[in-house]
Formats: sequence, C-alpha cells, structure tokens
Amino acid sequence: QVQLVESGGDLVQPGGSLRLSCAASGSIFSINTMGWYRQAPGKERELVAAISTGGSTNYADSVKGRFTISRAENTVYLQMNNLKPEDTAVYYCNADIKSVRSSGFWTYWGQGTQVTVSS
Repeated sequence: QVQLVESGGDLVQPGGSLRLSCAASGSIFSINTMGWYRQAPGKERELVAAISTGGSTNYADSVKGRFTISRAENTVYLQMNNLKPEDTAVYYCNADIKSVRSSGFWTYWGQGTQVTVSS
C-alpha cells in the first residue's frame, strides 16, 4: 500500500513563509512526477507546482517567483515565500507511483494540509 503524508501547513501573516513537505511511503517501486495542488473554499482544485524525475518544474502563474518546488528521495517540498491572503487553501500533494505489485503508474493523493494567510 502506498501513502502520501503532508505536513507544514499553518497560519501565517501576509509576507510570511512556509515550507510544506510530502513523504511517500509503502511498497514503492518507482515515482514519476510529483506535485502540489490547492483548493480554496468554493473553488476548484488547481495545480500549484509540479516536478519531474529529472527536475523539470512547472508553476502556476500566480505563484511564479514566490514558490519553489523540490524533491529528494520519496519526498516533495514546497517552499512558499511572500505569502498572500489569496494563497489560503488546503494544499494537496500528489505523485505518479508504480508500486511493487502494480503493472503501471497510478496517481496518489495526500490528505491535505491547511495553509491560512491572514493578519
């Protein structure tokens, strides 16, 4: 069984920083792309950033220059700087993972972590 567990969400003032972490565990054979999504109240879930196995990154326009995605082993990170109230959302990580017993890659999701930006 494969699990993704996020951590790092918190209440922070505008202009502040947070670092989110997401660790994949279980019977993992290989991990492809890993990414972060977010969902604000009343809005659809949207891609924030993604990173490939080769390190290529992709960011939403709204976070370019403020957020940085990185990965190490089975963990993906999201460094968020200069946070704004509009960044308030539940942040979810996801990853395309091939488990030991699977014949292909499946997309897994974490449970989400709340980020609130408010003074």
